[in-house]
Amino acid sequence: MDSIWINGVQKPNFRTLNKKIKTDVLIVGGGITGILCAYMLKRAGVDYILAEAKEICCGITKNTTAKITLQHGLIYDKMIKRFGVESSRLFLEAQKKAVDEYSRLSKNIECDYELKDSYVYSLADREKIEKEIYALEKLGVNADFLETLSIPIDVAGAVRVRAQAQFHPLKFIFEIAKDLNIYENTKVLELMPNKAITENGEIECKKIIIATHFPVLNKHGGYFLKMYQHRSYVLALENAQNVGGMYVDENEKGLSFRNYNDILLLGGGSHRTGKKGGNWRELETFASKNYPKAAIVNKWATQDCMTLDDIPYIGKYSRGTQDLFVATGFNKWGMSSAMVSAMVLTDLVQDKNNAYASVFSPSRSILHPQLVINSIESLINILTPTTPRCPHLGCALKYNKEEHSWDCPCHGSRFTEKGELIDNPATDDKKI
Repeated sequence: MDSIWINGVQKPNFRTLNKKIKTDVLIVGGGITGILCAYMLKRAGVDYILAEAKEICCGITKNTTAKITLQHGLIYDKMIKRFGVESSRLFLEAQKKAVDEYSRLSKNIECDYELKDSYVYSLADREKIEKEIYALEKLGVNADFLETLSIPIDVAGAVRVRAQAQFHPLKFIFEIAKDLNIYENTKVLELMPNKAITENGEIECKKIIIATHFPVLNKHGGYFLKMYQHRSYVLALENAQNVGGMYVDENEKGLSFRNYNDILLLGGGSHRTGKKGGNWRELETFASKNYPKAAIVNKWATQDCMTLDDIPYIGKYSRGTQDLFVATGFNKWGMSSAMVSAMVLTDLVQDKNNAYASVFSPSRSILHPQLVINSIESLINILTPTTPRCPHLGCALKYNKEEHSWDCPCHGSRFTEKGELIDNPATDDKKI
């Protein structure tokens, strides 16, 4: 169940920390977000170290579908209603800058970077699409309405934004990472003000960036209430279709499409982690009906942190943590969000103002209906009198028979059948 991105790609190797060292900024987590932060800090002349518990990009990053776009579903109409035009414009500008930065960097990296139009479609709600187009145009983006698409789905309508992009994420990241100050197999066991204790060493630092997908510190920020995790699935199909762009359903349980060379990446089967969903079965049923000559060459799953208001948390970890920063909650749009995180945090750790920091502030209001849902889900599973239980906050784990894992429906930690940790926020193995 490996993604196509790991095939034939040479990963750079990095040393393991086994001593005491000092740095200005410690980055915890070696996925795309942490690596881009390290890259931009180096470019800014800031002293930094990145510590990765295993190997870089061994977690969520390698399982992306790698769409680089300012289109994050049908977000802008909702944003304008919730936060107003100005905040929505700042969010959009940040995404555009991220898309442009990938374009600039990819000119010097062999990473199969391609300009592609991006489409968000609705199966039944034409009005949603029309409202999103109006919102995009209000924010200065040219968007088109379409009634038919080159995918085997009848839609009520779709919004197209031209000249977005897709690429090979690991070819890009490994090239970016190769000259960075990274330590692999360097698990941070304890974080304290201006210091991190690792398995075989110690890092003294002035500031810390937590880039571990789901934040691993519970005593600050309330992320265990502000987020939940969502799983989705991908089939890589030969002899299917060249769809000519990047497509995603506005419904989080819908399908997505993009090509990599002659392979179609079909995504979907989504569900909250620890719950039941369509999984690969849903995708295989769709493929057998619509692409009967296709062959499955790879299949994999991924996991995304979902915030209360569809906007990532990027900035100070909490109001009370002056020198601790975070990037999380990318809501299935990790490519542009990782780049935005690097741009924002590179400024913040240098005590510089950033025009977009207020939009992504982790300390913004939590008064959203999803907070109630998250709280109820956690309470139910904490009170469920079954074993095994998650070492993160004690929720009852659910067995995922499709992936042969134990999954936490509260916060998304996952474990193998033997209890080995797969996904955080848990930080240790679990006895099953």
